[in-house]
Amino acid sequence: MQLTFADLDADGAEFSDRSLFETTLVVVDLETTGGSAKADQITEIGAVKIRGGEVIGEFATLVDPGCRIPPQIVTLTGITQAMVTDAPRIAEVLPSFVEFARGAILVAHNARFDMGFLRQNAARLGIDWPFTASLCTVAMARRILDRDEAPSVRLSALADLFDVSVRPTHRALDDARATVEVFHRLLERVGNQGITSYEDLTGFLPRRTDPRLRAKRHIAAGVPARPGVYLFRGPSDEVLYVGTAVDLRRRVMSYFTGADPRRRMGEMVALATRVDHIECAHALEAGVRELRLLGAHAPAYNRRSTQPHRGWWIVLTAERFPRFKVTRTPEPESLGPIGNRTTATTVADLIAQAAGLRSCTIRLGSATHHWCRADAAGGRLISGCHAGSVRPQTFSEYLPRAVAARELLLGESDRLMGTLTERLETLSAAHMFESAARHRDRLTTLIDVVSRCQRLSALCRIAELVVARPDDRGGWELAVLRHGRLASAGVARRGVAPMPVAEALIASAETVIPGAGPLLGAPTEEAALLYRWITEPGARIVACTDSFALPAGGTERWLTWSAGARRAREITARAS
Repeated sequence: MQLTFADLDADGAEFSDRSLFETTLVVVDLETTGGSAKADQITEIGAVKIRGGEVIGEFATLVDPGCRIPPQIVTLTGITQAMVTDAPRIAEVLPSFVEFARGAILVAHNARFDMGFLRQNAARLGIDWPFTASLCTVAMARRILDRDEAPSVRLSALADLFDVSVRPTHRALDDARATVEVFHRLLERVGNQGITSYEDLTGFLPRRTDPRLRAKRHIAAGVPARPGVYLFRGPSDEVLYVGTAVDLRRRVMSYFTGADPRRRMGEMVALATRVDHIECAHALEAGVRELRLLGAHAPAYNRRSTQPHRGWWIVLTAERFPRFKVTRTPEPESLGPIGNRTTATTVADLIAQAAGLRSCTIRLGSATHHWCRADAAGGRLISGCHAGSVRPQTFSEYLPRAVAARELLLGESDRLMGTLTERLETLSAAHMFESAARHRDRLTTLIDVVSRCQRLSALCRIAELVVARPDDRGGWELAVLRHGRLASAGVARRGVAPMPVAEALIASAETVIPGAGPLLGAPTEEAALLYRWITEPGARIVACTDSFALPAGGTERWLTWSAGARRAREITARAS
């Protein structure tokens, strides 16, 4: 049986918040006369003590089992009766191992087996077992690795997958050394997910299956092994949870095994009375249907995408002396949507600063001039307005500033980007490095946000776009997009001419009536999902009513600068 952390009877409270890098771990492996901890005996113990990725000690000894070693075990391990004749008994070895590993987290490959033998012998000998935390590399591999990548999680298979330097040989110390490398490679796979402590790792890994969940597997009967969307429904037929999968049956059945690490999912499955499903042509259609269902039902157990049209927009006001405002309501010439109001405000403020656009909220009405006073000596703003000046400004003087800001929003010109980068160079030359770093980070945010919004707007302006992508079976996945929404989807299987399929999809596609705003009414996440799909390698445009092009004066060409600035920030953060 595969070990789960609930089976270890260990809470590991003293290790919960400690970084695994700073924690001592002992990787242990046993050789035995058989598979029963009660009936069989240990013949060899091998252990490696590690801390901070370095080996700080090893423990290895043969053990006299006090009984005959079966021939099949001799063949498997190479440990013969003669080899253990003069070896110490477990009563001598186990106390030494306990002292060697005291204060550490024990790690083993298939920890149920090794911990079972060690605890059974400790109980029989009356030895205190001080270990409250254990980790199993089998459980880790099952959770971290995809089954296509690792169909088997045997130690030898993982050693081959990761090309470790020490190969398992069914001898305790060799296998423990191989497990050390496998353990480190598995940790590397989840390091970028913020998993750094024992508590993080055990929370990420699957828990023991609740028998009540297994008993509810019948509600998933009839779910096919096809791509699509699934809906868990509750006692009142309400939608509890919506998800998507390339294999509906495998994904849905996983909810009844405890494999999902999210704690609320067990509660959701306990409430569910049935599972509905919608088969889809391919993963893109499934993703779009999932987003639409989330927006329609706002399920209690989904935490994202339940408000598809919610966002913030940067709008240039229709005043005589225009300024930026951040609002929930889009206008034809606005930038958005932006998920976070603080981000939207930061972008608007930076563009206003570069353009010299007023940031005050004074109502000017039909005034013929604007004047927020500035210090005549140094141009220091007294009012805090970006359009502050030492004398009143007329409409003709102010108008070019509004035009420059509008051009950046709409991608007609990026001349303000030059002003912003020059500001960064000025701060750096003056050795104002902290101010320069803050300006760099704000500028990076501006580039990323404006580029994303301009990309989505460009896609949504296209009345009809037909795109094909090769699937992994020699066929083609096809999608018909209209104003940033998926209107039709299908597959031309291997050996089937794709063009007639595309023509049929166009003929049967949904009619999309464009709405208001830069995205013409398209939900943001759906448009973003479509953009990613059609711009991935292998995608081909089959037909389109308008050119698929980004604005020539947009911020897209500044993305390389943004990526370099982000790398510089990461290097600085690591150095500090």
